[in-house]
Amino acid sequence: MTKQSKRTTIDGHRLHPESLMMSYGYVPALSEGAIKCPIFQTSTFVFQTAEEGKAFFELAYGLRHPREGEEIGLIYSRLNNPDLEILEDRLTLWDQAEAAAVFASGMAAITTTLLTFLRPGDVIVHSEPVYGGTDYLLKHVLPSLGIRRFGFMSGVSPEQVEVQLRRAGLFDAVGMIYLETPANPTNALVDIAGFAALAKRMPRRVLTAVDNTFLGPLWQHPLAHGADLVLYSATKYIGGHSDVIAGVCLGSRELLAQVKGMRTIMGTMAGAHTGWLLLRSLETLKIRMETQQAGARRVADFLATHPKVARVYYLGHLESNDPQYHIYRRQCLGPGAMISFDLHGGEAEAFRFLNHLQLIHLAVSLGGTESLAEHPASMTHSDVDPEERIEFGIGPAMIRLSVGVEHPDDLIADLNQALRAV
Repeated sequence: MTKQSKRTTIDGHRLHPESLMMSYGYVPALSEGAIKCPIFQTSTFVFQTAEEGKAFFELAYGLRHPREGEEIGLIYSRLNNPDLEILEDRLTLWDQAEAAAVFASGMAAITTTLLTFLRPGDVIVHSEPVYGGTDYLLKHVLPSLGIRRFGFMSGVSPEQVEVQLRRAGLFDAVGMIYLETPANPTNALVDIAGFAALAKRMPRRVLTAVDNTFLGPLWQHPLAHGADLVLYSATKYIGGHSDVIAGVCLGSRELLAQVKGMRTIMGTMAGAHTGWLLLRSLETLKIRMETQQAGARRVADFLATHPKVARVYYLGHLESNDPQYHIYRRQCLGPGAMISFDLHGGEAEAFRFLNHLQLIHLAVSLGGTESLAEHPASMTHSDVDPEERIEFGIGPAMIRLSVGVEHPDDLIADLNQALRAV
């Protein structure tokens, strides 16, 4: 790619990410003038000379440092592919990261990243609750590899966690702090800056990684608050159309070089077509997320006043006397479009509500253009220990709602008629 393809200013004016999503990192002249990046559906790439192939592999495997102006060339789509490289360039813009890596799924991104930096004997300190797949990884897979975990409830301060770690004799063994904020499905917040500062107080280098899926690249920027790594299920808001499975890790060049090295060996990268779909999605990311957030405000306000709704979990309703409010004001740029709420009753009432929805789809996942509702306790978080589910606030009457781009009046009408059936 040429420097021209990565221009971020015009006449001294700094371009916004939503503008750069149309062109950054791509040179049409290199692809027969195509205005959009083609799908490079190929497994391997031709070298001009044997010497060139040797040089590319030397850089790819870290056998030497690049010479001035030298960049790694295309080798094999498990290592690099034009669609993924351009996508990774553009993904860095929202979070102001130095580098990005794209994966075949959100869980592939999380698993590969954790296995890159954790070793047997290490302790991973993590917030709770987390997404069900992440919960299983932390509590069942990593322990089988000799990696211990220390969980803490969202809302517990970094200082309290430090005291608990020291009392348990685990402080010196911590290898990573892993935060999911807002938490899935409770929308509970964790103080990113506070835990990043805790990581810096530890006797060894401890990385802070943040799953930022719920607020997406628009409404929260963990790197700006001291995090080392940001993780996404790109299936959700980044993809945004419920037609692609992918994951992302962002951070410094140094850290991402290590993540990409592990990705190459594990084979967890995304394919070219996935990269192309995400490039398309990035062009409308801002307008989609703004529309979804605006609709979610209306929906949350309706739910909060409905007599059959016991409680609404929505960041936009946090009040100043709530400790979470102050975290929200420091690190979030908006409340997003995720709402959870408890009905009066239990599973039977929740199922009756879900079964009567007509416009909103009964399905897992989130962040798509269509609104989705699901039952966390029996679906996305069904493999979480039942006692822990209750402790985390994931009860049998909880509904998780991802607000899409439909007209909020129509969503409210659907919710209203479904609630009448409860």
